Amino acid sequence: MRADRLVSLVLLLRQRGRLSAATLARELEVSTRTVLRDIEALSAAGIPVYAERGRYGGFELLPGFQTELTGLNHDEALALLVAGSRRGAQVFGLGSALASAMLKILDALPEEQRATAAGAVQRLLIDPETDLLSRRQVVEEELPDPVVGEIRRAVFAGHRLRLRYAAVGQEATWRTVDPIGLVTVRQQGYLLATKAGEDRTYRLSRVQAAEELDELAERPERIDLERAWQERSTRFRTGGDQVAVKLRLNPARREQLVRTALAVLSESLEDDGRLVLEVTFQDKRHAEWALWQLATDAQPLAPAWLIHSLQTRATALDNHYNQHL
Repeated sequence: MRADRLVSLVLLLRQRGRLSAATLARELEVSTRTVLRDIEALSAAGIPVYAERGRYGGFELLPGFQTELTGLNHDEALALLVAGSRRGAQVFGLGSALASAMLKILDALPEEQRATAAGAVQRLLIDPETDLLSRRQVVEEELPDPVVGEIRRAVFAGHRLRLRYAAVGQEATWRTVDPIGLVTVRQQGYLLATKAGEDRTYRLSRVQAAEELDELAERPERIDLERAWQERSTRFRTGGDQVAVKLRLNPARREQLVRTALAVLSESLEDDGRLVLEVTFQDKRHAEWALWQLATDAQPLAPAWLIHSLQTRATALDNHYNQHL
């Protein structure tokens, strides 16, 4: 790990010139004391890094210092930089590794191509968060790096995995699974696994804790992950006791609804600025729970049983509080 960090430190100084210890610490996600120790180690190894004191001081490499890492041509480097602009690395807890890799790719280019490739990436936009109608297409998910890292290691090593998982509307419970692979769809991460031989799909944002076990996972040696994902997606959208709900919604709560629903079947904008959507939920309990969370920002239009159920729940709550006035 330290060797990678030292390389990243040199590349940062190469790419940006003079940087303060605080800036280097922030970029490398370490303390300033660690940065100072790394600078000393680089100097002892013969890397020409020196300190410039004063208000605008910092650390800098002697002009003309070169590193040799890889031999990528311009188009190869550009392809990797564009791929690196996708958000899958963040979903799988590889954000810092991606940043380091991007520095190495840029450094591998000849001086005359470096600025061209970096500039070209700025001219390409991959999977923007909003479309032309200003609807947000991506829902941000907070994924703790230690949890995602543990899952990722178990998937790659082929080991069984112990998860503390909270399904929608339920308390978190522990379960042991055989991991198959990881999938990211519009910045939402999923773990494909089996449990007692049955297919299971887990949303990474709902995993509260994870532990890689020493046991080998029971899984096929080879897997067509794209095909497996398509098959599970089809079953998920069409199977079980799913219910369709039509509702009127405050646009500010759209992300919360989309994060909870299985799918958005239709969507339109009314003259008053509110959205009318038709969405599907896993079952009746899931639908009632989801709309209750949205409170007065959501007005169910159909089915009738859901409207009645929410009215009954609201009346019971109102009566409960009136008794204590």
